[in-house]
Amino acid sequence: MSSLRIAVAQINTTVGDLGGNTKKIIEYIKKASKFKTDIVIFPELAITGYPPEDLLLREDFVSENKEYLKKIAKETKRLTAIVGFADKKDAIYNAAAVLNKGKIKGVYHKIYLPNYAVFDEKRYFQPGQECPVFIINGIVTGINICEDIWYHEGPPRWQAKKGGAELIINISSSPYHSGKGELRKKMISERARENNCHIIYNNLIGGQDELVFDGNSFVFDKKGRLIAEGKQFEEDMIFADLEFSGISNRKSKIPPVKVIKVSGKSNGEIKPHLPETGKNKPLDKLGEIYTALLLGTRDYVRKNGFSKVVIGLSGGIDSALTAVIVVDALGNDNVIGVSMPSLFSSAGSIIDAEELSKNLSIKFFKISISALMETYDTTLEDVFEKLQRDTTEENIQARIRGNILMALSNKFGWLVLTTGNKSEISTGYCTLYGDMAGGFAILKDVPKTLVYELAKYKNSLEGREIITRSILEKEPSAELKPNQKDADTLPPYSVLDPILHAYVEEDKPVEKIVKMGYNEEIVRRIAQMVDKNEYKRRQAPPGIKITPKAFGKDRRLPITNKWGKG
Repeated sequence: MSSLRIAVAQINTTVGDLGGNTKKIIEYIKKASKFKTDIVIFPELAITGYPPEDLLLREDFVSENKEYLKKIAKETKRLTAIVGFADKKDAIYNAAAVLNKGKIKGVYHKIYLPNYAVFDEKRYFQPGQECPVFIINGIVTGINICEDIWYHEGPPRWQAKKGGAELIINISSSPYHSGKGELRKKMISERARENNCHIIYNNLIGGQDELVFDGNSFVFDKKGRLIAEGKQFEEDMIFADLEFSGISNRKSKIPPVKVIKVSGKSNGEIKPHLPETGKNKPLDKLGEIYTALLLGTRDYVRKNGFSKVVIGLSGGIDSALTAVIVVDALGNDNVIGVSMPSLFSSAGSIIDAEELSKNLSIKFFKISISALMETYDTTLEDVFEKLQRDTTEENIQARIRGNILMALSNKFGWLVLTTGNKSEISTGYCTLYGDMAGGFAILKDVPKTLVYELAKYKNSLEGREIITRSILEKEPSAELKPNQKDADTLPPYSVLDPILHAYVEEDKPVEKIVKMGYNEEIVRRIAQMVDKNEYKRRQAPPGIKITPKAFGKDRRLPITNKWGKG
């Protein structure tokens, strides 16, 4: 029997920060070396960050990332490192480098390039043409990248069945959505069993624009049993000592596949005891989503050079949850709440906004917009003569508030966070250049019914009402005219959200949604609202993806579009 000590470094990288990412990789190599690790593994495109998008079209970017790879290689005198980078030969490849004894011993090019949902790798990369195995410390090892392992007949099978690999290493940058972790775990376990080999799966963590990567890396044995598991939404290094039958037992299977020798057999030195790593208790559904929103917010703010954020606090549930999440992400010293009451703001909503700010211990301003509304009325009275008040005046209020928040942003360098949820953004129940004005939308992919669930979840964690009962129980309202309620325009959210899920996320036609038991008139009206408001969503700030299909990269429909409109 032969053994390998492996370390899985699930790290938080920043797209384009080649030097910073390289520094972090080297720090983790040194950490792994202290425990006499044989192989240390890093995520997909760890040097460039993921996804680098059109940076890959810049020749200097790709060439510089390869220079940083050489710097990393120099740190591998005592172990082997697997590092994701962008390679360029005849074309650009999504690649994994095998580094040992200060040199680049081999490179694997990703074969299956995802080109669906948020992925567009075929825009940048060419698929790899070879599926080699690497002999590391005498163990035949297959290395592949992310999408490669999702296919039953893909590279892991070739490497195990034709190349004799006893170990498969997959480096990934797999974005999070609710429930995806369990899908990955089930799939990796199946690959281990069907190929009779140990599998190491290393996933990136961190926020990148609208994407969140949840880490949660795995080590499975050849029977598909989980040996070790990385933390969710946190940087982590997990270790495992793996036992193998050795190259001599499988040598007859090797010839059909290219073999690259990286290092000889282990010298059998005594290794120090490993730090405690193992199986972590997984977060439940609400815990996963809340933590994803927190991480995505923190990374977006910090990686883009902001330190403080400002939020319009209406006294409603959406702005309350937004404030709670960002306080958890950045600390209360870095969050500013602003109440901007008008003639139509209820006394209860103003009090709720003030109480929330006290519960969160954040800086709070109250700026009335009544005088500004009167100025608009006076300025436009000749043009609007004899015309009834309508949504025009409602939207003016929202845009006044947007202007105030943007003025504070410009003056103090605060990032404006918008507070709209997926239900509102889907139907266009929001004001362009008003409540949509800002730099980041935390709840953009969170349906209204889930907003309430997350608010209650947060209160349960705290053991007290951070978000007060009055906020949770009041009927939703934009408060832009007397006695206004969301239900004046939209069906109850308990009806709306399932319809939106079917129409937006599952692409079901109206007829199929009606057969699910929903009123046809309501379904058609909601579908029309979704279709009509694509132009608004195109101008909305980015927000965190937590569902299988979010607006933005996931769902790309033309604004000028007659499909289904007669």
